[in-house]
Amino acid sequence: MKIKMNVVYIVMTIAMFALSGCGQKKETVAAKATVAEPVAAVDSTVTSTSPQFDVDVAFQKQLGAFFTSYFALKEAFVTSDPAKVKVEAAKTRASLATVDAKLVTGPAHNDWLYYEGNLSSSIKEIEGAPDIAAQRVGFSKLSNDLYKSIKAFGIGGKKAFYEYCPMAFNNEGAYWLSTDEKIRNPYFGDEMLTCGEVKERL
Repeated sequence: MKIKMNVVYIVMTIAMFALSGCGQKKETVAAKATVAEPVAAVDSTVTSTSPQFDVDVAFQKQLGAFFTSYFALKEAFVTSDPAKVKVEAAKTRASLATVDAKLVTGPAHNDWLYYEGNLSSSIKEIEGAPDIAAQRVGFSKLSNDLYKSIKAFGIGGKKAFYEYCPMAFNNEGAYWLSTDEKIRNPYFGDEMLTCGEVKERL
């Protein structure tokens, strides 16, 4: 009898863990008040990396300013407010226009023109999207190309964290960038605010 009780206890404990964290959305305001937010996981393989290209510091700082605008856009996605997202997307587009491609030359210049085109296209997609779900598709593309840009050029001494939610887009998963390790999920907002993990420090 004692063995059976122990087995039942173990099964119940496993079930409780399975229902916590990223695996379950918070359904009500009351639930949010009583359910503790899970601590963001940090991937054990997280590493700091150096930029691919050695470029002008002025260019890095301009890209860093664009990253700051991107972060404000990311925070707008956390609110799940499509109107606020459009406002911040316009600011992000204006910030991208201040990054001077003439400050980089050779292969770095060619790579930046490629990334810049993709970044601009993704921002326009966000601005023209009919709802928050479509906006988030554009944001995922924007995040991926900004990540590649930061890896290539650096952002003038600023810190960036590459973060991941495995449940975004019907469990296909999606990435975003943040200024710190604290997870604030732009793909679910308050539904699953801390669902995700840090994949890389930049």
